[in-house]
Amino acid sequence: MSEKSKPKYFLPQLWQPAFSALHLHPHLYMDDTQIYGFCALDEVSGLRQRISTCVAHTSEWMKVNRLQLNAAKSELLWCTSPCQQDRLPSIPLHIGSDIVQPVRCVQNLGIFVDSDVSLKTHILKTVSSCFAALRRLCSIRRSVSQAVLLSLVTSLIMMRLNYGSAVLAGRPSHLLNRLQSVLNAAEHLVCNACKYDHVTHLLQDLHWLRFLERI
Repeated sequence: MSEKSKPKYFLPQLWQPAFSALHLHPHLYMDDTQIYGFCALDEVSGLRQRISTCVAHTSEWMKVNRLQLNAAKSELLWCTSPCQQDRLPSIPLHIGSDIVQPVRCVQNLGIFVDSDVSLKTHILKTVSSCFAALRRLCSIRRSVSQAVLLSLVTSLIMMRLNYGSAVLAGRPSHLLNRLQSVLNAAEHLVCNACKYDHVTHLLQDLHWLRFLERI
């Protein structure tokens, strides 16, 4: 696609004041629009009203520009510390005639973000998908060479572990150990090692880093 034919995404000057006046922060990525705001727990109602007003302005702007806001794919996430989770509001957000209920987890560019920002859901889903891929690879490991098996593990397992790993910095060790267990299983598969073989020399042979070091 040439530069002239590429679609342009931007915040028009008539739309920007709607965010600044309501003390909200927009983020656009291709056809995905995200609105951020923050407040104290006792000021949630005011923030919710500001977001609803901002979404209404956004919907009007989209209609003028022959676009449509898809309320069915809209999500509302309230974030706070783990000890304050029981105080999160359950009041829905109104987008025109549509109602958006708050959720406990959203997916943003392949990263699952929980309401307590623990990323526990993202880690568990990554571990689950990686072990599912490893089980499929186990069934064919006797039919391919080690070089082919290593290439498959790199494509199907390592890419999933490495994607977005920077956001996991500072996560609790018991969660990161789950991801390390995937790495250990992949090492044993590629090297055809026994289940209880130590992973240190396997890491050295494959020139792999431990998961914490990958972050």
